[in-house]
Amino acid sequence: MLIKYDDYPLHQTAEPLSYISTSERNFYARYWYNGYDFDGEFYIGVAFAAYPHREVMDGAVSIVRKDGTQDSFHASRRLRGDRTDLYAGPMRHEIVEPMRTVRVTVEENDSGFSCDLTFHASTVAHEEPADHVKQGIRTVAQMKRFSQFGRWEGHVTVNGRRQEISPKTTYGTKDRSWGWRWTGESEQGVSRDQPEQFFWLWAPLHWEDRCTHWGQHEYADGARWKQFAQIFPTHPIKGDFDTLKEGEVKEIICGPHRLTFVPGTRLLGKSEIDMIYPDGRTETFTLEPLLRYHMIGTGYNHPEWGHGFFKGEEAYALESWNINDLDVNAPRYLHMQHVVRATCGDKVGIGALEQYITGPHERYGLKGFLDPYQP
Repeated sequence: MLIKYDDYPLHQTAEPLSYISTSERNFYARYWYNGYDFDGEFYIGVAFAAYPHREVMDGAVSIVRKDGTQDSFHASRRLRGDRTDLYAGPMRHEIVEPMRTVRVTVEENDSGFSCDLTFHASTVAHEEPADHVKQGIRTVAQMKRFSQFGRWEGHVTVNGRRQEISPKTTYGTKDRSWGWRWTGESEQGVSRDQPEQFFWLWAPLHWEDRCTHWGQHEYADGARWKQFAQIFPTHPIKGDFDTLKEGEVKEIICGPHRLTFVPGTRLLGKSEIDMIYPDGRTETFTLEPLLRYHMIGTGYNHPEWGHGFFKGEEAYALESWNINDLDVNAPRYLHMQHVVRATCGDKVGIGALEQYITGPHERYGLKGFLDPYQP
């Protein structure tokens, strides 16, 4: 099947661009974003992805507010070959200018949810180390991503409740990834969709004069199988800067963490992370949670609107809850991000601290697969 982009010299195989080089059913191409108010008044999550071998294109927009209300719009359609038309139901993901400006809209519909959001990059796009995840002898994920910081503007409206989004006070991160990984849909035979142990921390932070990036995966004994840390210079949004000048990004060392947990849960409390420079100098960031966002709002671990789930020719829905009513120890809610107030000496910033912690971790006394922290 030919598409219009087959007229460009982009091919990596002897097939048209509609065809993927691997037969892996869970191959995907995903856009994911967060956005948060400097004072922690709200958080927005946005996801959009294509699953060519599942014949699915889907997306979601979710907002949680300081009063605990979280509203999540999900949309899905059957994908019939051309992955360049980025829509699902009334949701559209528009690449206005690659690596610089993206517009996400949900047209007015009978669910009561609509939005018009624009992400403006304020840093270059930076390639992260690849993920190659094994469970036993099986590779369950092989993927690549790049990250970029920016600001949001626009609005989100849910059943008449409108939230204005100002680029002066709304910060965020773009996460663009592709490859393949588990989706959450059950498999035949021995399933490896759910890792036996997972300890993931990610902290993209905005400061007055820079952005910092810190992330790591650890085994139960604390050994790391992936880690990274960078410093991104920032630019004015809508400014004229080279978004592919990766040499601007300074690679440093992802240092230790000192986490606290809310007793009886695996929820993170006030915590510290370190970034270590080549000369040995260490910066310590103190992260204080202001608001939490459950990633199920954009499909992660969702039993009905999971990533790449086939919902028919076209489907969309709105669901709402209050985060204070959720069982935070239930598996589907363990993957979350916290809007955090970040401090480093007299410097104050804002950002997100993502956690996905299952299974044991010796240092923090976590046992079993879901056993909560006990002091």
